[in-house]
Amino acid sequence: MRWQDYIEEKPGVMMGKPVFKGTRITVEHVLRELGGGTTEGDLLKAHPRLTAEHIRAALLYAAALIDLETTVTL
Repeated sequence: MRWQDYIEEKPGVMMGKPVFKGTRITVEHVLRELGGGTTEGDLLKAHPRLTAEHIRAALLYAAALIDLETTVTL
């Protein structure tokens, strides 16, 4: 799976934040919901245009961004 097949950034959509193609659902929203304990099933029920593939693409997108970052010791 390639996250690029599911996620896009358009300046006029959701202030240019990454969204799932053909929707206004941001990747950030999905990741925050998952991080907060919302289940995949609950996300899919709340957003009928969202698919399990979208959720997996969001996780791959987040991993790709972290891979690009410089490691900082806390």
